[in-house]
Amino acid sequence: MKKLLTQHNYISLLVVALMLVLLASMLYTPAWAFTVNKEQQDIDLTGSIFGYLSLLIFFVGYLFVLGEEFTRLRKSKPIIIAAGFIWLIVGIGYAVHGDTETAGIAVRHNILEYAELFLFLLAAMTFINMMEERNVFAALRSWLVLKNFSILQIYWITGTLAFFISPLADNLSTALLMGAVVLAVGNNYTKFVTVGCINVVVAANAGGAFSPFGDITTLMVWQKGIVQFEEFFNLFIPSLVNWLVPALIMSFVVEKAPPALSKEQQQNMKRGGNTVILLFLMTIAVSVSAHSILNLPPVLGMMTGLGILKLYGYYLCQHEPSVIDHGHIHHHHKDNIQDMRNVRGDHTDVIRRFDIFNVVERASWDTLMFFYGVVLCVGGLSTLGYLALLSDKLYGSLGTIWANSLIGVLSAVIDNIPVMFAVLTMNPVMNTNEWLLVTLTAGVGGSLLSVGSAAGIALMGQAQGTYTFISHLKWSWAIALGYVLSIFTHLWINGT
Repeated sequence: MKKLLTQHNYISLLVVALMLVLLASMLYTPAWAFTVNKEQQDIDLTGSIFGYLSLLIFFVGYLFVLGEEFTRLRKSKPIIIAAGFIWLIVGIGYAVHGDTETAGIAVRHNILEYAELFLFLLAAMTFINMMEERNVFAALRSWLVLKNFSILQIYWITGTLAFFISPLADNLSTALLMGAVVLAVGNNYTKFVTVGCINVVVAANAGGAFSPFGDITTLMVWQKGIVQFEEFFNLFIPSLVNWLVPALIMSFVVEKAPPALSKEQQQNMKRGGNTVILLFLMTIAVSVSAHSILNLPPVLGMMTGLGILKLYGYYLCQHEPSVIDHGHIHHHHKDNIQDMRNVRGDHTDVIRRFDIFNVVERASWDTLMFFYGVVLCVGGLSTLGYLALLSDKLYGSLGTIWANSLIGVLSAVIDNIPVMFAVLTMNPVMNTNEWLLVTLTAGVGGSLLSVGSAAGIALMGQAQGTYTFISHLKWSWAIALGYVLSIFTHLWINGT
């Protein structure tokens, strides 16, 4: 405990010291610096104390993000603080050079860009959480478990479903769903559980790469208008190769055995589950059509669909059971009773009505807030001039194919969200097929390491002790082979 308190004190002192440095910088900046200099353009602060300090803050903040598994500190907290400090430094740096407008304009642009993505993701996450609340995923899982497929069949079924579900649902939810099936039938088959989890992670990441709805990175590219919705499907075969190559190699170690006995009970969807699925598909269709035909932002269609979902939630609220008083049910729909019951001190069982806002609250707010921090951090470093410098070194020296391939490797170490946002901010000159290549590599590169994607990190927590960083690393060579072959497949089919 003393050690923990000491660590907290060090962190607090570091933050306070940094705030004092920033305050002193503002107080001792000469008055002339705060006059607007409209002729000042293209200020490069990459070689200044402001640039170096911002890089240090981003580096320290991201160290906390990478260490989330060990510190248990949610990744959004350090990155939001880092974003705030970076933009304060950007503002001071520009003010010192006589420009008090550029920093404000730039940060507002980044916030507006984030707002559009935030609302889109919030709507999509609410639909996914609603389907989870209506037992859509639980019903699918129990059906798979109770079918008594062999271990090898489960291996291929979970991988195939992960590949085809993740383009609509996010890869994290898909990986958790299929991972639960692997664990339910795996039991003592250690090799199967290990390669089964790896197979699910690779399939979910690969499936998310050929759809704007499969991953945040593909969504960002689509909303930027760089790649049209139908053009993402040009990545279907390269994504399939990315999954099938390691899947085939790993399948040889899967035990040839019947499934272990499971105590799983058949679960059925709650009332309205099919309706929610239909509403989600219709919402996607409206979003795509509005963007493709009317050139309206996709978020408009998603938020409209969310409004309809909330209206349907009102209907469910009116038809959910309200109270069970000492075992006497006053309303029907007993399938909703189990997860809505709240036993109170007076021994009266009270059933809460369905509430759509409870579904919204279950959205992954840590991910949404982390996304905010990433967008602003990368935007701040871009305003300082670092991304222009990086773009020149990366794309100017290596060329687009090597640079885009390297982006995928980087996404295995650094989260693919900041990597892709940095590429979009750099905006190198590339044709559609080159943008598709970086979309592919950023989406599937995270599979190289278990910590390279949200799907891998989540499954490590779900299958503690069986699926680990080391067990994944043992098969990284097979995943890397699939990664390289998927790049060659894209270049062969779609060209450069």
